Amino acid sequence: MCNKNKLNKNLLTAALITALPMAALAHNQVPHPVPADKFDMMNWKITLPMDKDNNGRADEIEGVAMLSYSHHHYFFLDENDNMVFEVPNMAVTTKGSTNARSELRQMGRGTDVDISVKAPENNWSIAAHPQADSFSSVGGTLEATLKVNHVAMRSKNPEKYPAYSVVVGQIHAGKDPAQLEANTGFGHGNEPLKIFYKKWPNHKMGSVFWTYERNLAKADPDRTDIAYPVWGNTWENKNEPGDKGIALGEEFSYSVKVVGNIMQLEFEAEGHPTVKYELDLSNNLDANGKVDSKDFAKGYSNEWFYFKAGAYGQCSVKTGENFWATGCEGTGDFETDKKNGDYSSATFSMLKLNGK
Repeated sequence: MCNKNKLNKNLLTAALITALPMAALAHNQVPHPVPADKFDMMNWKITLPMDKDNNGRADEIEGVAMLSYSHHHYFFLDENDNMVFEVPNMAVTTKGSTNARSELRQMGRGTDVDISVKAPENNWSIAAHPQADSFSSVGGTLEATLKVNHVAMRSKNPEKYPAYSVVVGQIHAGKDPAQLEANTGFGHGNEPLKIFYKKWPNHKMGSVFWTYERNLAKADPDRTDIAYPVWGNTWENKNEPGDKGIALGEEFSYSVKVVGNIMQLEFEAEGHPTVKYELDLSNNLDANGKVDSKDFAKGYSNEWFYFKAGAYGQCSVKTGENFWATGCEGTGDFETDKKNGDYSSATFSMLKLNGK
């Protein structure tokens, strides 16, 4: 009976999507084209750098509303039908982060909001997970072609690695209180993958690199993000990358494939060498047979995951000792901050989740 009821509910949802005019589904009732007109938004939600309902949290749009949503500042189609994400340095952030974002989060449940965000049906695992069969899938793919238009230009603490950078793709593990309480070594909500673009203000070219976060507790001094170069430098290098780097407005592509336990990364850009990496997420074993001895021995084996893509600004206005406290400039007024260069922007010409 439960399966029949769920089937009937899904059929009703599909019927509503196809039968209702787009204006009736709209969150902000825009008459112009929206990202879902050109990109498949069925399995995404977006987190925005604003708090329209004044609840103290970053606004999120998902489900049926994603099929007709855009925002003239933060999430829209440009004149070439490419999807644009923009985010100021100073804005409301998500819980546990000091950085604002205009960023998509994978939602395996699609429009079925009766499924919990943290439920296995809404997320995926690697093959090593003991309950891998209960998740929406084992592994998955995220593919994108994009260009970074702008990164923040002013920082009080430019020596801090995240300054002048934006994250354009992620694999995020879920924060799981039950696993934390059980002291299993899992559930920290870490990120085995973040894809960065960084450009110093006085440089002609920027750099693309990715990071792997050791799957350790927040208080563990060895919990850190290990950076791997793609084109140009990694985040600690203050030197001009020159022709080995990527310019603002220069298009590049990334492909993230998780097959079984293996994360396979491939980066391509015209005029640059193709760069590939491979990493076993169950034990941090790379393609050369090396393991980071400081990482958790079981890696991310018992975690659940979701993909993210967009513009996750890394130039926080926060100051202090924290690694991420880059002390970047910002007023909180988007038009002012954009004029002053205190924002990040990325344009995606292609974005596919599991081939769609």
